[in-house]
Amino acid sequence: MDKIGGIWVYLTASPLLWLMLTLVVYLAGQWLFRRSGGRALFNPVALAIALLAALLLLTGTPYSTYFAGAQFIHFLLGPATVALAIPLYQHWNRVRQLLLPISVGLLAGSITAILSAIGLAWLLGGSSRTLLSLAPKSVTTPVAMGIAEKIGGLPSLTAVMVILTGVVGAVAAPALLGWLRIRDEAVQGLAIGVAAHGIGTARALQISGMAGAFAGMAIGLNALLTALLAPLIVQWLHLTPNGLP
Repeated sequence: MDKIGGIWVYLTASPLLWLMLTLVVYLAGQWLFRRSGGRALFNPVALAIALLAALLLLTGTPYSTYFAGAQFIHFLLGPATVALAIPLYQHWNRVRQLLLPISVGLLAGSITAILSAIGLAWLLGGSSRTLLSLAPKSVTTPVAMGIAEKIGGLPSLTAVMVILTGVVGAVAAPALLGWLRIRDEAVQGLAIGVAAHGIGTARALQISGMAGAFAGMAIGLNALLTALLAPLIVQWLHLTPNGLP
């Protein structure tokens, strides 16, 4: 047992350990996803998050230590986001054909995401700060945290809810869209991107390049819309960090 402990201490001194473990866990999630026949419950991103969180807790490893090793993946988020423009360019003609439905869908999706989050939290007895923190939950984390800070929410709570929203959306959206008999891949991608931001887009890319293109476009446009609409809706509801007037 002492030898195993000594080996673990040696390995944790290497920053590449957590990078390697992150990749191994995600690849294992991909394998399980394929073996399950693409079942939503075996979403590789959700599995990777759960397994890595459990590993950090079991080993008592601080997140800062993990991030020091896995930060190269964080660096790649920038190029990966820019790369989403490639499938969008490939399907640009389809985007032009659906410009009006896209605009209406984005507006409806953004407003619904904000109001449903605030409304459900209010019905469940959430505090005003909780309501404000949940309002931007359907946009990508950096933007959501900035919006939450501006309107009086708690950015840390917002970050957690954004990740949870993305995981739930990636898991549930394909099944829900299938149940609603929505077969158009462009519509599927747009819906997933608006509701589940980057994590959902990763799932949309597994459906097809078309779905991934529309999901990637939805991330950016929904972030812009939410940044504009969330403060207006909060003001319209007279919602402040201290509560409703």
